[in-house]
Amino acid sequence: MIELRSDTFTLPTSNMLKAMADAPLGDDVYGEDPTVRGLEELAAEVLGKEAACLTPSGTMANLAAIMTHAPRGAKVLVGDESDIYVYEAGGASVLGGAVYEPVRTGADGTLALEDLARGFPDDPDDPQFALPALICLENTHNRAGGKVLPPDYLARVRRFADERGVAVHLDGARVFNAAVASGVPVARIAEHADSVQFCLSKGLGAPIGSIVAGSAEFITGVRRLRKMLGGGMRQAGVIAAAGILAITAADRLAEDHANARRLAEGLADVDGVEVDPAAVQTNIVMFRVTDPRFTWRSFVAAAAAEGLAVGELGHGRIRAVTHSGVSTADVDRAVVVVRDVVKRGPLG
Repeated sequence: MIELRSDTFTLPTSNMLKAMADAPLGDDVYGEDPTVRGLEELAAEVLGKEAACLTPSGTMANLAAIMTHAPRGAKVLVGDESDIYVYEAGGASVLGGAVYEPVRTGADGTLALEDLARGFPDDPDDPQFALPALICLENTHNRAGGKVLPPDYLARVRRFADERGVAVHLDGARVFNAAVASGVPVARIAEHADSVQFCLSKGLGAPIGSIVAGSAEFITGVRRLRKMLGGGMRQAGVIAAAGILAITAADRLAEDHANARRLAEGLADVDGVEVDPAAVQTNIVMFRVTDPRFTWRSFVAAAAAEGLAVGELGHGRIRAVTHSGVSTADVDRAVVVVRDVVKRGPLG
């Protein structure tokens, strides 16, 4: 099976597995796992933050960050196409008592400042209104097709937030993809946010874990919430060891970006498929099957029957994600499968 549903399907390298087996261990809830401490120090340094905290998942990382920033009853401005709003089960509302306010997401993944401004009441002293405490951005933006948020846009949002006295959290699940694609160091991207979350278990290739980074005081709050949410881990160095190697090898993400462009260019030549290769910036390709014989479900099923795993990601679009487990030959084969499936028609 050529696995293009997500870069969460990456498998640890042999070097990662060896490092996991050999990692010095301790009890991380007591702060005594040396490998976890090493990972957190490395992550904080790379992102240009004071401190960092390892969590089991990106969902928990975002949730702990939001709950640390936003008191109960406060408003959190989130993109209406963001992972936090669409795919994280409303956790900050259910568990943290925060109010999500969805903001229209642009095709490039940005939230227009004028749209963000509408989330702030004209009279903040009027007790009828929930007051914003946090703006959440996503970089790269998943449902926008892996788009990279430009540094000048991030700087404008930073100024906007400072003028209004609210914090900025960056859901940077794939922020290293953004850094590699733009040629901008990841710390330059992170400097515009008070806190950043990134996933070790997507394109970076580690099997488990996400990092939250921010000020030392902020991370103290995140650790308390991680424990409350059930994310306190013991000998977590077996996870952290793979994370250290994942971060230090982030430059290899350029291979995934090249394969994504190759995939999009191949799909553009398939009759019955709509895709814009110029829109591919990182490792995500969004395309539509326009042949009227197909629904997205029937296409996904027919492709899977031929050994190609893809999935739908909103509005009937098919998403294909390249990663370390996908070779150039796999990409070329995927194009052939799509061409054959569209030519033949749905199963049955």
